[in-house]
Amino acid sequence: MSSNESFQLEIWKGDWGLPSVEVDCLKILAYAKFSNLSLHVKTTNNPFKSPTGQLPVLRYQNEVYTSVDQIFDLFQQHKFTPDIDITRLQSAEIDAFKTMLDECVRPAIQYLWWVDVQNLNQVIRPWYCKVLSFPFNFYYPGKYEKQAKFMVEALHPTKEEKDAEVSIYSKAQKCITLLSTRLGESNYFFGSNPTTFDVLVFSHLAPILKVPLPNCSLQNHLKACSNLVKFTNGILQKYFEDDYQEYEKSKSEKEMKTKVQKDDFPNKRRNQILAGIFAGTAMLGYAWSMGIVQAPEDDHRQMEYMYADDAEEDDDE
Repeated sequence: MSSNESFQLEIWKGDWGLPSVEVDCLKILAYAKFSNLSLHVKTTNNPFKSPTGQLPVLRYQNEVYTSVDQIFDLFQQHKFTPDIDITRLQSAEIDAFKTMLDECVRPAIQYLWWVDVQNLNQVIRPWYCKVLSFPFNFYYPGKYEKQAKFMVEALHPTKEEKDAEVSIYSKAQKCITLLSTRLGESNYFFGSNPTTFDVLVFSHLAPILKVPLPNCSLQNHLKACSNLVKFTNGILQKYFEDDYQEYEKSKSEKEMKTKVQKDDFPNKRRNQILAGIFAGTAMLGYAWSMGIVQAPEDDHRQMEYMYADDAEEDDDE
């Protein structure tokens, strides 16, 4: 494939050790990695030119593809697929779990990011406002928030928001538990090499595991499934090593700096006190030498002078 015929992929940028923070972007990136397909990746962080107002967008030979299924089909037409040895039965299982992830885990991610007020205000909205250019940073976060709330209302039209939240998280947790059981002690879901099954699971679990949200009950549930944590981190380390290592290094440096500052606090406080005492003493010494401050005369000497004056007055009389 020549450079003029290369696949041009536009995605949301990565963070927190992820090559991209968005589920569908992760799907395309992971599928390409597992298929040994080279992509020309551009982190545009700008869905304005996308026909759907969403990323990813794949451009190839003057054609634009925005659906994940369309992009996968295009890759397969060019003989790029991680599913070479997949049987019909396994393919059916992939389709079943794909539906489960779309119906159970994806709504939970949407709720975590765009409906939970604390997560939205402290992490998600600031992140998107930072990476989006003006004036899109005022438009798209609000748009995605409305879409997520509409999704919740569509899924649970008769439930209060709290009840809907419980239902959404419960379904996601059951799906994650089922995936953990299905994976067992294996590195991947089918054999020794990753397939589309692994693409789908990884792309949903990675944001849950890595994005540091203040309300993280679903993340805690995922962390309790140690084999899925190992599965997710293993893919990041092997196939997206640069993003993973860069973040881990940065995180270690921050933790070390925090630890040093914490350990140094008692000594720092002591040094500040001693410095204050020394400065005060120096200032007092300077004032003394300049005559600004004088020591009071001895009270006993003052009394002697008073008695001497009285005696002189008596003699005069």
